[in-house]
Amino acid sequence: MSFVDAAQAHGRKTGQIKLHSAADFEPMRRAGWLAAEALDLLTPMVKPGVTTAELDQFAFQFGMDHRAYPAPLGYRGFRKSICTSINHVVCHGIPDNKPLRHGDIVNIDVTFILDGWHGDSSRMYIVGEAPRRAERLIEVTYEALMRGVAAVKPGATTSDIGAAIQSFAEGERCSVVRDFCGHGLGQLFHDEPNILHYQPTTQNGKKDPGAPLKPGMFFTIEPMINLGRAPVKVLPDGWTAVTRDRSLSAQFEHSVGVTETGVEIFTLSPRGLHQPSDYRPQA
Repeated sequence: MSFVDAAQAHGRKTGQIKLHSAADFEPMRRAGWLAAEALDLLTPMVKPGVTTAELDQFAFQFGMDHRAYPAPLGYRGFRKSICTSINHVVCHGIPDNKPLRHGDIVNIDVTFILDGWHGDSSRMYIVGEAPRRAERLIEVTYEALMRGVAAVKPGATTSDIGAAIQSFAEGERCSVVRDFCGHGLGQLFHDEPNILHYQPTTQNGKKDPGAPLKPGMFFTIEPMINLGRAPVKVLPDGWTAVTRDRSLSAQFEHSVGVTETGVEIFTLSPRGLHQPSDYRPQA
């Protein structure tokens, strides 16, 4: 995989990995903050009886109020501003008018375009109280994400990220979805490199080292972890991916940048609401 100065690519997909300047980190921080703030504000809204269409409308209006456009809206024909993936839905769930039910778990995926830069993040939410197995899946998935993030530093490779995620998740008797991956982003929604959430291998069965990580790379890490087996299928709507065995699935996502010494997370929660256990309703 070759690299290109992001300033010379002018927001075009080139097939090369873009290396951004130190100045490019600031608009990514602003875009990432906006996505994370929206997820924070959605937290108390996720409760039994609320529809995902209502959550979608809130996110759309929040973006408009901040002069930011929801990247999913109109993307390849997608008609909503966010993705809402419930229970056995792995990713790309489409908001609708069906009320959330007590015990559901739901991933909300938000991406805003702010001043031409993309902030992309997702979190899990629990509707009311969930079974312990669902809580444990969420805990495992969040830890898998953070272990992937911790693997990011100059001199490491994209495969190191996947290996960290896979070894932890499978050690917890969960499976890693292989059909979807993280991606480069910045002035494009989806760019190089692909970030696999498992250790890839070459055709002869050896470990694929992946692409080297260099300062200025921007990408998402967004593992999807299943309680059951890894295989998924996409429903006839062309978007909604579900587990084939109908087991529960969970996902967390951060947008990150490779720095000279390690990694910067652009989408940390401004209010410290990183996962459901961090939210405590006020009495």
